[in-house]
Amino acid sequence: MTVQITVDGVAVSGREGQTIAGVLLSSGRRTWRTAAGAERGIFCGMGVCQDCVLTVNGVEGVRACQREACEGDLVEREVRA
Repeated sequence: MTVQITVDGVAVSGREGQTIAGVLLSSGRRTWRTAAGAERGIFCGMGVCQDCVLTVNGVEGVRACQREACEGDLVEREVRA
């Protein structure tokens, strides 16, 4: 079964049960956040480093490596100084 999420206005599909990071990585995205002028994506993959945080359904600071992708999720990049 597949799930479809929207990332910065673009529809992205993944497998049911994948994390948001998994969906993003499998769609070819390696980064999805900017911090201190550098591109960030997944680093530790277990929720410790917080490099993968993004906004999901209006909630900021969601760890993409820990949040299961759900049908219809609206995902947005985060930019931090």
